[in-house]
Amino acid sequence: MTEMKSREFQIFVKPAGPQCNLACDYCYYLGKSALYDAGTKFRMPEEVLEAYIRQHIEATTDPVITFSWHGGEPLLAGIDFYRKALAWQHKYCPPGKKIINGMQTNGTLINEDWCRFLAEHNFVVGVSIDGPEALHNLFRKSANGQGTFARVLKGYDLLVMHGLDPEILCVLNHVNAKYPHEVYGFFKHLGAGFITFIPLVEPTGAAGGVSERTVNPMDFGRFMCTVFDEWLANDIGRLKVQLFEEALRTAFRQDHTLCIFKRECGGVPVVERNGDFYSCDHFVDTAHRVGNIADQSIAKMLDSEKQRLFGEAKRSTLPSYCLQCEVLDMCNGECPKNRISMTPQGEAGLNYLCAGYRLFFNHCRPFVEAVSKTYKGSRPNPETG
Repeated sequence: MTEMKSREFQIFVKPAGPQCNLACDYCYYLGKSALYDAGTKFRMPEEVLEAYIRQHIEATTDPVITFSWHGGEPLLAGIDFYRKALAWQHKYCPPGKKIINGMQTNGTLINEDWCRFLAEHNFVVGVSIDGPEALHNLFRKSANGQGTFARVLKGYDLLVMHGLDPEILCVLNHVNAKYPHEVYGFFKHLGAGFITFIPLVEPTGAAGGVSERTVNPMDFGRFMCTVFDEWLANDIGRLKVQLFEEALRTAFRQDHTLCIFKRECGGVPVVERNGDFYSCDHFVDTAHRVGNIADQSIAKMLDSEKQRLFGEAKRSTLPSYCLQCEVLDMCNGECPKNRISMTPQGEAGLNYLCAGYRLFFNHCRPFVEAVSKTYKGSRPNPETG
């Protein structure tokens, strides 16, 4: 009997493609509609949805099968779409396995019906919020240029009222990164249990150039240091911050769970609404299209040479400056999409955010090392039992 290949992956599936009801200034996915013919209907057909769910389940080797519904705005697909998805999940899920559904939304379409549905089926929901109203409304706007804060908070509050604990995803730009106390304090006021901070990097095309919205690396580093100190003093054990969770994994000699900090990537591909499979959410382009689920199975595309080489390139293209870094195990060069800078020695491929990450990881290292020592001390000695 052939042993099943072990796979660790998380697919970002796009049920409404790049379609969104908002027009956030920094959105990197709205422009993906250019990959398809004019007049394309950006909603996943039922036959594609069924094939995707079946293949995703067949490709999963872990006991827990995770579906991650992304966009664009995934709520545009409608509740009936997800009812059908759940029915097919139930149909194809083998005995002994568990399915978890996650959804990332801008929150503006959340209503009572959505809340009841998401709560009934135990969805893990993430809501994009960039801080207090003035900071959030700078770049998170509707199609007519209006701020979205009030609508987002209404959706967030409805989710909480229905017993859900939404994760907050906050994009750090050149403005809100200067206000760590205000941003973090606001999220604590909302009662957040899990926060992910995403530094904004928008290359301009010029060598190493970035947009004005792009976060300054040192502002990002100082932001995370300030939030870490507040978290350590008051919130440890009560509130989780994704970057801190990833840093602490090194204390227990655990592999990173977040793709940007893994030694190799390729485990977070995209399946678009028509079944196209792309190497990564940040590399949805013709060069990184691996195939389509109508022609190849998800398992074959995950295991393909093209996807393997894409993943290995993250490690093999690290500049020597990174290989000699004291916090390499925490960072691993972060995401390849951000490697647009030059090292002090003039070598290409340095992550734009390097200085900020280096500042933060060195700042939290004493705590991580203390946790590591405590953990090692609590483990039984194999010689004494």
